[in-house]
Amino acid sequence: MSPGASVTAVTWLLAAIIGLALGLLGGGGSILTVPVFTYLMGYEPRQAIAMSLPVVGLAAATGAIAALGSRTLPLRAAVVMGPATMAGSYAGARLAVWFDPRTQLVLLGAIMLSAAAAMWLRSRATVAWQATSHPHPLLVVAIGLAAGVITGLVGVGGGFLLVPALVIVGGLPMRQATSTSLLVIAMSASAGLVGYLGQVTFDWQVVGIFAAVASAGVIVGGRLAGRVPAGRLQQGFAALLVVIALYMLVRG
Repeated sequence: MSPGASVTAVTWLLAAIIGLALGLLGGGGSILTVPVFTYLMGYEPRQAIAMSLPVVGLAAATGAIAALGSRTLPLRAAVVMGPATMAGSYAGARLAVWFDPRTQLVLLGAIMLSAAAAMWLRSRATVAWQATSHPHPLLVVAIGLAAGVITGLVGVGGGFLLVPALVIVGGLPMRQATSTSLLVIAMSASAGLVGYLGQVTFDWQVVGIFAAVASAGVIVGGRLAGRVPAGRLQQGFAALLVVIALYMLVRG
């Protein structure tokens, strides 16, 4: 069976869930894109990682545009963090050629477990993150650079790092941090995509349809943000990440 031939309703449902998670949480959902492309749709790991970037980028950009319209997106913070994530993502994509594709998947599995732990701890916290009154731009840039390398290397948006960084060291309220994260993810994914051009082939038809479904999910998720119990949502998503990550690590 050729890659992409096993597209089913479940595949598109997962695309919608990825978008919903991006819209609701400002990140996290994109981490599912590579496993869907690899294990459900049959693409080679490096090809799946590269193809995930335009999907993640377009979906995140959709959410960012919606947030800009609702005036919850402070562009100044994105200007500080965005270029660093772009540089890191491009570098990660170019470095990917030195990694065995299966090693990339194992690394992604480990990152998924880390993201799940971060989401679970966040959901159990009795006190919400407090935005600092003294932002640290250089630290924000450093975290953005690290998140960008992860994006380029394994195809995740890095929202689980970006959102807390924007709140704790960037000084943004939670809603603004979530919106800013979407724009930064879009910038980072676009740079990573450029880094992969010439390394792999892209199935643009599948990418386009998958991105459209995920983008629709982002819009719905953004409208639902604040109306659903965030703690339960984070716990459920964290459990899903653990299951998928363990499968990836066992399979190797």
